[in-house]
Amino acid sequence: MARHIKKGDMVEVVTGEHKGTVGKVMRIIISKNRAVVEGVNRRYRHVRPSRKYPQGGRVQIEQPIHMSNILPVNPKTSKGTRVKFAEGKKGEKKRLSIDGTEIGVVKKAK
Repeated sequence: MARHIKKGDMVEVVTGEHKGTVGKVMRIIISKNRAVVEGVNRRYRHVRPSRKYPQGGRVQIEQPIHMSNILPVNPKTSKGTRVKFAEGKKGEKKRLSIDGTEIGVVKKAK
C-alpha cells in the first residue's frame, strides 16, 4: 500500500504539542506506522560516556510520531494538505494534493 508520506518530504504537524510545525521527514517506521520528523517530538536521552559521547550526559533526539498526525506540505500553498493518488500518462503513480498540485512521483513506470 502506498503511503502519503515518504522520506525527505516536508510535512506539517496537524495535532499535538508541536501543532503547526513544519519539518523534514528523516525516517519512516512502516511496521509501527510512524515517522521521525526533524525538530519535532524531541526528548532527552541520558547516555553514559562512550566513544560517540565521550562526556556522556543528556542528548536530545527526535522520537517518532504517528503518521496520522502529519500531512505533506503543498508546494503551492506551503501548508499541509491531504493526498490522493493518480496515474500519470506514462503509467507512473503520482501523489496529488486535493487541489490537484503534484507533490511527487511514488512509483516510476516500467
